Amino acid sequence: MARQLDERIAGLFPVGKRLRVLDVGMGQGTQALRLARAGHEVTGLEQDEEMLAAARAALAGEPEGIRGRVRLVQGDGRDTGVHFLPGSFDVVLCHGVLMYAQEPDPLVAGLARMLAPGGLLSLLVRNADALALRPGLLGDWRGALAAFDTVTYTNRLGVTVRADRLAALKSTLAGIGAPLRAWYGVRLFTDLAPDESAPPPDVETLLAAEERAGRTDPYRRMAALLHLCGVRGG
Repeated sequence: MARQLDERIAGLFPVGKRLRVLDVGMGQGTQALRLARAGHEVTGLEQDEEMLAAARAALAGEPEGIRGRVRLVQGDGRDTGVHFLPGSFDVVLCHGVLMYAQEPDPLVAGLARMLAPGGLLSLLVRNADALALRPGLLGDWRGALAAFDTVTYTNRLGVTVRADRLAALKSTLAGIGAPLRAWYGVRLFTDLAPDESAPPPDVETLLAAEERAGRTDPYRRMAALLHLCGVRGG
């Protein structure tokens, strides 16, 4: 997914431009640090204290120049307007967060308001149109049948959360002035791999296959996750 994000950034902004990035629900800060290492000014917003502590610890191990480009803020993604002025960022990331929001539209609209004109909104969501795939491949036929009629599922932490449909999010993005520019599938071949499993010896080949599938119909429509990129002002 990092490759997809870098591709969209390269296509929208001049080479070498230092971008203002907001990472909403940044978790341990993996994406935030990666973008800071690339030279961008990154603000990470995270509500969970443990995740924020992990991000601070990771940031502490970086060189001073990178540490100076990262700002960490504790807060809820639904309250971006409390922490930041509209139009303050060139890129807004919201990866793996929407599934915890019962009403995603207000959250997405708030994120779009943070973008400057021409800014990039990057969303990573669970694919509601493919919820039957995992239980079906695991031989859970009842679970597969039930998944066709719902947008909720139980994640690997045992928490019941929700998924999003591509068509609905496309409509939402158009309605808030950040229409969909590109979308990708994420985690098609690797969705059933246990979290603790070691990378295979030919991990680069696996990543290449995932990358190709994530850009190719009909495979990308069956991916566990969707990566959507909208642009403020079209």
